[in-house]
Amino acid sequence: MKVLVYGSGQLAQMMYLAAAPLGVIVSAVDVFTETVVDPVSKKPTGVSLSQAIYDASAITIEFEHVPEHLLLEADKSGKLYPNVASILAGADRVREKVLLSKNKIPNCDYLIINHVDQLDGVVAALGEKVIFKASRDGYDGYGQWRISTAAELLALRHEFSLLDLKKVPLIAEKMMQFEREISLLGARSKDGRVVCFSLAENLHHEGQLHVSVAPITKLSDTLQQKANDIFATLATSMEYVGVLAVELFQCGEELYVNEIAPRVHNSGHWTQQGCSTSQFEQHIRAVLGLPLGSTEVIGVSAMVNIIGCTTFNRDLIGIPNVHLHWYGKEVRVKRKMGHINVIADSHANLGLKLKQLIEFLPLEHFPKLEGEATRLQKSSGFVY
Repeated sequence: MKVLVYGSGQLAQMMYLAAAPLGVIVSAVDVFTETVVDPVSKKPTGVSLSQAIYDASAITIEFEHVPEHLLLEADKSGKLYPNVASILAGADRVREKVLLSKNKIPNCDYLIINHVDQLDGVVAALGEKVIFKASRDGYDGYGQWRISTAAELLALRHEFSLLDLKKVPLIAEKMMQFEREISLLGARSKDGRVVCFSLAENLHHEGQLHVSVAPITKLSDTLQQKANDIFATLATSMEYVGVLAVELFQCGEELYVNEIAPRVHNSGHWTQQGCSTSQFEQHIRAVLGLPLGSTEVIGVSAMVNIIGCTTFNRDLIGIPNVHLHWYGKEVRVKRKMGHINVIADSHANLGLKLKQLIEFLPLEHFPKLEGEATRLQKSSGFVY
């Protein structure tokens, strides 16, 4: 069996590594050159894209911003999972909002801005604290603007007037006073079976994910079930096949969808060592029509992103149950270079293990880690 992945970054590489033990061959597509490459070495395979499509048992994506003509070409084969509509919903915040509204899924109050004159009504409708998001091509905090006062909106008006808002509208969202950001990853099979992973708690810095912890602290059966129900509603509505990520805001016992990602996701990397089946293997299983795997957790996990940094001590892998995943990229600011998975038997012991990890890292590149380690040490969460 062969799987062709559109996109040739670290997610394709990790799908390749998860698929190999199943006897599944994964190739990737550099979508900028439309060249079929090896997911690890990134070297061209010499196989044409049309031949790779023909040879594939299934075709999938590692990120949602694949050029639309490539998606439509892949869709003609009947092998593309998830489907084009699902991918486009994840790539376009306007379509995403329509999907959430159609399925009555709670999300942030918002306005769609396709002309600067519409800015005049934003504060009256949403209040002074607003986040503006480009409807397409935004990620890791890019394509976002925040205001806390009406005066700040006036300052943004000129910048927005230079954008083509007809082509790429803005979503203006009311800033919610949420308790924490969490995410749920799950999978839906071709026959409609849905399985979900445990909720993960996510810490961001400058719009970029830095640390995920799963299961979340203070996890209740009610909260997990609410998240599972949201996932099942969305996945079934889209006739989705594969792994889907749903990012959520928690306000008390209520959950609001922030955004979705129609693919394996950074906040699910903890599953590589923290679950019976990783998100990457689960996605391969789903798109090939194989039985979905168990999502039972193995202890308590933290995933720590390595961002814009190579100057850490690799002796950190000497700490028991600490695992380094390196992507092999050239370093640059805000670039995800790799991640570290840490496993423990309780949240408190996970905090202790993160304190050990800190000794091997330049903390200026890991601004959320020490605070999270301290928080977890004080936790009375799960013991496995």
